[in-house]
Amino acid sequence: MRDATNPIPNSREVDATPYAASLIEGHRDFGYSLETALADVIDNAITAGARQIELVADTVADEPWIALADDGSGMTEAVLVEAMRLGSKNPTDERAAEDLGRFGLGLKSASFSQCRSLTVLTRKDGRTSCARWDLDRVAKRNDWRLELIDNPELVTGHDLLAENGTVVIWEKLDRLSGGYTYDRVKRAEHMNSELSRAEHHLRLVFHRFMEGAKPRLKLSLNGRLLKPNDPMATSHAATQKDPEEVLRLRQGDVLIRCHTLPHHKRMSREEWEEISGPEGHLKSQGLYVYREKRLIIAGGWLGLARQTELTKLCRIAVDIPNTMDAEWKIDVKKASAQLPPVVRERLKKVVERFVGTSKRTYRSRGQKLVDETRFPIWNRVQKDGQIIFRPNLEHPVFRTYSRQLPEELRDGFERCLRIVGSGLPIEALHAELVGNAEAVTADETLATDLEELVYSLAVTLMENGVSSEALSVTMQSNPFLRVRWEAAAPMLGDFLRARIDE
Repeated sequence: MRDATNPIPNSREVDATPYAASLIEGHRDFGYSLETALADVIDNAITAGARQIELVADTVADEPWIALADDGSGMTEAVLVEAMRLGSKNPTDERAAEDLGRFGLGLKSASFSQCRSLTVLTRKDGRTSCARWDLDRVAKRNDWRLELIDNPELVTGHDLLAENGTVVIWEKLDRLSGGYTYDRVKRAEHMNSELSRAEHHLRLVFHRFMEGAKPRLKLSLNGRLLKPNDPMATSHAATQKDPEEVLRLRQGDVLIRCHTLPHHKRMSREEWEEISGPEGHLKSQGLYVYREKRLIIAGGWLGLARQTELTKLCRIAVDIPNTMDAEWKIDVKKASAQLPPVVRERLKKVVERFVGTSKRTYRSRGQKLVDETRFPIWNRVQKDGQIIFRPNLEHPVFRTYSRQLPEELRDGFERCLRIVGSGLPIEALHAELVGNAEAVTADETLATDLEELVYSLAVTLMENGVSSEALSVTMQSNPFLRVRWEAAAPMLGDFLRARIDE
């Protein structure tokens, strides 16, 4: 077989160097959003050993700009020039264990996706260097000549430069104007909205770096320190954690940790909304893939399971090293990946077991709510493969009231209850539960109605052999009364005292 690296005899070679203007414009459309672009630049800062990163955005200026300043190791001019080169690193090269880079494209492609002018200021050992790519300049000259700036003190963001460190400045933010090029107010509102979304993303993606009493990284936005957002809620006392599993492969170890989030009633509203993400808990369930502690994939089952209400509290953290980039097909943005076959097979078993346990827990809890021995208001009936909820006509309240009616009205009363049951708004309930289940709640109960329920249920229980001493404990097993027990307990006390007086 012929060696493809050697030219065929009598062949010719011509220069096919890419046109600079065309290629560099093409690097603007790799699919970055503002948040993924910022995250890619922050990756470089972390790799450079930064402990503090300050994101500064001036959205109200005539010419808005964004800067990311870090206190990392900084660069010499020669290293800076290499860093500004497109494709400065080969993705097949061996990387340091905590190197968050991938293709050597991130700084440039991420920046170009948001701006037409990328300037990098850097200082190392007291010497400052500055370089700039201006896409308008490249388009005009159509060459790969990088602009080196000899008077960096005149560059926007120079005051952010640390003793050792780097500042990345984005200007000509044509992709962030939202179309409001000539309306400064609306343009600023749009940019601030995008920055708010980016803030949530950064707090999530880099949460492991930002956690702890002495965090590895402090990240701030316009002077405000950002707090990490742990999607596993690992520090919450009510979070359930399964033992860690390790899948040992030739390229490194894959760590798998399953977490079940606390029920929303065991968390504050702020905590619940914090870990739900912009799309809610239903969309946030699933796999969370970390590459060197940096989040790559946030939620979704990657085809291993379906997103359901029963599994919305299930989250699985999967940790991989950067030596597996090729197998996982990590993209340029480091925002998507694919499961290698051997990992998919292992995760499939983990997910089936984990999700199955969660569903059984929910179904068990649901079954308790309609257990006939607890006098439910609604009965769950299976008929022809369907599940139907009907008012429990034998409930003590309904039965007691029915007995008080003239015999000719009892059928009509039961008919009304059946109509209420058949009119249950299933589709509306399903839509609300899928979109915002924690906000769906029962209507308030009038004191007179609650009292009637307590008295009727107490009489029925005592008729069935429950002693007055055991009445309180037995009635608290009723889910409806348990959540209203503070109001129901005095009513039961009045009932028992009345029985003694009789």
